[in-house]
Amino acid sequence: MEMDSLSNGNNTTATASTPATVSPDSSAATARATPTPPPSSTGPQLTEALKLEHQFLRVPFEHYKKTIRANHRAVEKEVSAVISGVTDAASADFSPDDAVNHLNSLVSRLQGLKRKLEEGSRAENLQAQKCRARLDHLESADGENLSEWNSTRLKRILVDYMLRMSYYDTAVKLAECSNIQDLVDIDVFQEAKKVIEALQNKDVAPALAWCADNKSRLKKSKSKLEFQLRLQEFIELVRAENNMRAITYARKYLAPWGATHMKELQRVLATLAFKRDTECATYKVLFEAKQWDFLVDQFKQEFCKLYGMTMEPLLNIYLQAGLSALKTPYCYKDDCTKEDPLSQEAFRTIAMPLPYSKQHHSKLVCYITKELMDTENPPQVLPNGYVYSTKALEEMAKKNDGRITCPRTGSEYNYTELVKAYIS
Repeated sequence: MEMDSLSNGNNTTATASTPATVSPDSSAATARATPTPPPSSTGPQLTEALKLEHQFLRVPFEHYKKTIRANHRAVEKEVSAVISGVTDAASADFSPDDAVNHLNSLVSRLQGLKRKLEEGSRAENLQAQKCRARLDHLESADGENLSEWNSTRLKRILVDYMLRMSYYDTAVKLAECSNIQDLVDIDVFQEAKKVIEALQNKDVAPALAWCADNKSRLKKSKSKLEFQLRLQEFIELVRAENNMRAITYARKYLAPWGATHMKELQRVLATLAFKRDTECATYKVLFEAKQWDFLVDQFKQEFCKLYGMTMEPLLNIYLQAGLSALKTPYCYKDDCTKEDPLSQEAFRTIAMPLPYSKQHHSKLVCYITKELMDTENPPQVLPNGYVYSTKALEEMAKKNDGRITCPRTGSEYNYTELVKAYIS
């Protein structure tokens, strides 16, 4: 506890009574006794900010793992084919020329595998570099450069929002201008862009290819995306009145889902009888264009889940965090001040799912003067139950010969009818 009274880590009292000769060990002891500087006041703020950076590290890491898995599958496929070819060559009775041609084809295949491995290695290195850059960025956050670090974070959040809202070109330009390409997930969202645009153009092929690439992960999360895509492709065949092709398609691609999704299958297969122009609401909805919008939304959810992203844009999450402390019933009144962000409709929409902020200390504000009601300006209760400040009601009584008019109901009362309220 005595260390608190030291100035710059030196005991001034001890210095006055100690001889000028200092032993070699005393300097080390002084250094050990020097107290560490107090933690920066920005420490807690920085710690809270870093808690929200889970997605920042998770997305490139998941992309890195996906690249490794894809390279591993390619190697297994090619090596297996080459080994099989060598086995066939050993057991077959080839002529010398045929044997040379067969071995040349295997060599060409191995050369192709080498090129793929080199490309895969480059992709893995880029992903690892991105992970390293993000770790370095987080480690660089401290009290001295917090303002600059927060500015970079804001740009990252804006790029994330633009990518989610399909403003890809603007997001790329902002990332390039700010030199934060390694800190944002443009390449990941470009992957999603191709699938989303195809679904908007009523093409399920890219989405099905994406499901095939991530089959094990989607199966583990019990995703229904591939099943919904298959159903939609069946519906499009029925819409085009290709019933025989639709039946063949159902046998090949929908039958395996029967054990787990029989009711949905029965409903969709019934469209063969009801046709595209049916008025039956149960089946008419299956032919509506909004089914494609549903597929787009479902793909976005599965995509975010796969990469460990939040479903909402980070910008919305940060705004909701701030608005949650400001949201009160008064914010939705017509006379809400313009300085309040929740006076604007856009912010009200974002804050809609949020609860009202908890007020530990209630404050009574006069409806007429907008001034605080306290012991100096106590509240007065009208016979109709409405409460206003003494100051406002006294001024009204002076102007109206002792009469009070309730601004909410228009009822009139004598000033003597008021009852003083007490704040506990």
